[in-house]
Amino acid sequence: MEYQEIEIFQPILYTNKINRQLDSTVFRMIYLLVFASKKSISLRTPICNFDAMNGILCPQCESKLDQGILTKADVDASIKLVKLSQKIHPIDKFTLISCRESHGNYVLYLGSPDIMTIRQSRELYGILQGEFNGKIWLVHKDSDDKKLIEDMFFPIKILGINQVWAPGGLQKTKVIVSGKKTSRFPMDVDKVIAIVHDLRKIELVVEFERK
Repeated sequence: MEYQEIEIFQPILYTNKINRQLDSTVFRMIYLLVFASKKSISLRTPICNFDAMNGILCPQCESKLDQGILTKADVDASIKLVKLSQKIHPIDKFTLISCRESHGNYVLYLGSPDIMTIRQSRELYGILQGEFNGKIWLVHKDSDDKKLIEDMFFPIKILGINQVWAPGGLQKTKVIVSGKKTSRFPMDVDKVIAIVHDLRKIELVVEFERK
């Protein structure tokens, strides 16, 4: 009887194993066939190149998305940048660490050389901006709070960043920026305050150099 029970269940387990192997094999075959027909890229993104080039997620990246390791903004930004990299060579050298959506805006965490390249070219920035429905903000990867604030206010010059205590014992971060707040000021300060709070839970107080 023991021998018969093994014979009954073993084929089922073996069949399941074969099915999993076939699924994996089929995906690899599709990967090779499709990926080989595309132009190779050097751009690095949060998702694998195959997914970014074809607009679909492999089982591994799908699992990361379900677990919250990846965000929808990561996926969308990766696909957009890979599409552009096929036509614009400088973008092909970029490293996109992540993308955060905040209040309808998109914060792109990029390598330092990539940010410098974009900031030196209004045309390149305009092309990137044109791919997103909301405004894009460029932030250095692994930036601390101070660097994040500086990136968010760029190209506005920051004169000082200090910790202050508000009534009730609430700690806030005071930022002093150059210039004077007028209707022509080239940045939506309230939007910066909202995004920084969303990303890092930092309470910003912004003051201008000239009243």
